[in-house]
Amino acid sequence: MQTSNKNTKYMERAPAICNEAPHGLFMCSKLYIAAFEGRTDEITGLLTGSSDVTAAEGNGWPSPRARENAIHPGPCCSTREVTAERSTLLHIAAGQGHVDLIAELCLRDSALLSLVNSSLDTPLHCSARAGKADAVEAIIRLALDNVEEDRLRGFLGWKNQAGDTALHLAARHGHGATVETLMNLAPELASEVNAAGVSPLYLAVMSRSVRGIAAIVWYRDASAAGPMSQNALHAAVLQSSEMVSLLLRWRPTLATDLDSNKSSPLHFASSDGDCSIVQEVLTYAPPSTPYLQDREGLSALHAAALMGNGPAVRLLLQFYPASADIRDNNGRSFLHAAAMQGHSSIVSHVIKNRMLEHLLNEQDMQGNTALHLAVQAGEYKVVSKLLYSGKVQAHIMNNAGLTPSDLIENSTSFYSMQVRLLVKLYVYGAQFRPQRQDHIKKWAGQDIVKWRVATSKNLAIVSTLVATVAFSAAFNVPGSYGSDGKANLNGNRMYTAFLVLDTIAVTTAVMATILLVYGRASRSQRSWLSFIVSMHFLWLSLLSMMLGFFTAIAATSDKKYMRTALSRLIYSGTYILITVLTSLFMPGSLRGVLQFLLGGFSEQQRHVKRRINRQYPFIVMYSFNIILLIVISNIALAAVDTTGNLS
Repeated sequence: MQTSNKNTKYMERAPAICNEAPHGLFMCSKLYIAAFEGRTDEITGLLTGSSDVTAAEGNGWPSPRARENAIHPGPCCSTREVTAERSTLLHIAAGQGHVDLIAELCLRDSALLSLVNSSLDTPLHCSARAGKADAVEAIIRLALDNVEEDRLRGFLGWKNQAGDTALHLAARHGHGATVETLMNLAPELASEVNAAGVSPLYLAVMSRSVRGIAAIVWYRDASAAGPMSQNALHAAVLQSSEMVSLLLRWRPTLATDLDSNKSSPLHFASSDGDCSIVQEVLTYAPPSTPYLQDREGLSALHAAALMGNGPAVRLLLQFYPASADIRDNNGRSFLHAAAMQGHSSIVSHVIKNRMLEHLLNEQDMQGNTALHLAVQAGEYKVVSKLLYSGKVQAHIMNNAGLTPSDLIENSTSFYSMQVRLLVKLYVYGAQFRPQRQDHIKKWAGQDIVKWRVATSKNLAIVSTLVATVAFSAAFNVPGSYGSDGKANLNGNRMYTAFLVLDTIAVTTAVMATILLVYGRASRSQRSWLSFIVSMHFLWLSLLSMMLGFFTAIAATSDKKYMRTALSRLIYSGTYILITVLTSLFMPGSLRGVLQFLLGGFSEQQRHVKRRINRQYPFIVMYSFNIILLIVISNIALAAVDTTGNLS
């Protein structure tokens, strides 16, 4: 059994205080159950041999009934019997909080107070772990009467195998009343740390025991140590402002303590974003706290910006506006951090604040502005806000000679970065670096090529299915056939519309299937064109089939309210679908896309447009097809509305 050096010292100096329970004398079942349930009279009878359970036979040995429940020899039980974990009767009684039984056992054998089980727990540890405040008080008062004064400190401060004192266990499990009892009787325990270097105060914070924290912090020399060089305040700022207030009133310097990463509690609070806690820290902490930087040079303001905690950023700037100029090890401000992570609300705050405008075009050690980092990260909203402000210079080159527009070429994502960002930067007059045009490398677009190949197969299955359904509908016409083999609804305008729409659905679906099959078989540049055209045909086929379904219902129904309801339902569903698709795939505003497609009136615009076409030839094609999709979709909406009115 391994023990700490301190425990070994205590055991050598005071064997009567810290003794291990005996081996081999296992506790009988009756004794264990009686101790667990706190039946003092039954325990007394078992120990004295007067209980009927241990009635002796004429030869002095236990009766057969007693031997069924006892492992030990002899006519009566012993106070030194132990469980499999070598816990004594007093350990069991202390863990269950049986105060009367504790007093009775100590009266019979006071040495039980100091016996430890296999985990080196004393009965005091067991009662503290279970949160039995009355039992804790009883054990300590019995120890005061039965343990010599020079050994009492060793008894109260005894540490188990994990290095925990009784106060550690009470605090770890959130037993505030037990912590109060221990602090009243043995306050010096608050200065001890366990084998992991953790104090009872830190454990009380982790268990969210405000009562326990309040009981510990009145002791001036209490330790606040936690793991990885943290203190209790590092943990408290992620819990509640009440805990933070208690700790800072007790010891304000906790706010300036740094953990193994050199992070202060304010770093933790700012990263979490609870403004009430941040304000509590700023109220009591020393003025230098917001200026502390971790190993990467990040301040609390950086931490809040990285997590997108806008209210925390504004609060920190309100208390300490000069902290906005703090730079990390890469020379980046909190605006760089926010732009890189795509937190547009923080960027908006900087744009609106006249005192922070100088940060918009600030460069880091690599020469990157916030716009550079936002483009590199593909954060479209941030790029939009920065450019829309009119305060950002989009032509600034970094140390590698690259403008924000040049950084788009490092992207492997066609839609989320390149299309939207290029259109946005073009509209706001961004420039590329000066470069020989024959040295420009055309964007490979490996991800979109793979996407096209994988998608073509799935779309071909869909288009074939649509063609099959539309073809079948032509021979299962609404209203059925007459005896002459002709449709009963001949001459009905809704039936005629159904036939036209079904024909369009079949034709476009078949054409889409042919183009998709050709595109998969062909590896030429024209396969792209066939894929895009097939997408339009398939979309038109789906819209025609949906509208054809409505005309078929309208042709066979004589209830006006049903036709009107179906018309509104189809119109609303189509409108929502088109709106969602447009918002998902539209590379910017409609005005911006049209300006990109139709612009180029100035010499600079024409130059940039040529540059984009050379490096990103798909961009113009994509933008044009999105506009075409919108046009087709709006024609479909108008057709649904018109058909509904005619019906």
